[in-house]
Amino acid sequence: MHNRNIDVTKIFTFDSAHKLDYYEGDCKNLHGHTYKLEVTVKGKTDYRGMVVDFNDLKRITKEKVIDKLDHKYLNEIFDFNTTCENMIFWIFNELNTAFKEESFILKKLRLWETPTSYADLEREEFLYDEG
Repeated sequence: MHNRNIDVTKIFTFDSAHKLDYYEGDCKNLHGHTYKLEVTVKGKTDYRGMVVDFNDLKRITKEKVIDKLDHKYLNEIFDFNTTCENMIFWIFNELNTAFKEESFILKKLRLWETPTSYADLEREEFLYDEG
C-alpha cells in the first residue's frame, strides 16, 4: 500500500526562557516555558508504506530547531520579539528549508507556549507571508 497522500505528525518539547518587549504585563519579565512543537509533514507513502521515518523527522527537527532553542534564553538568539507567533514563523522557515530535498513537504506547525495557548502556521499562510 504505497503512493497514498498522508499527513504525519511528530511532537517535540523544549524548555526556553524569554521576556516580551513592548508588553505591559507579567511576560515583560524574564520567565520560562516548556514549549510543545507539533510538526506535520505531507507526502506519498513509499514502498514501505511510510511518508517519512519518524527517526529521520526527529533527527532533522532536533538539529535545525530543538538543539538551537532548548535550555536557551531566546532573547539572546533572536533579533525579533520572542512571541509564539514570531517563533513559529522562524521555525517554519528553518524546517521548510531543511526539508527541501526530502520526498515530503512541511504542511503545518503548532507551537504550544502553555498547556492552553498555541499558535498554528500552515504552509499556505507561510508562503503567502513570505512573499
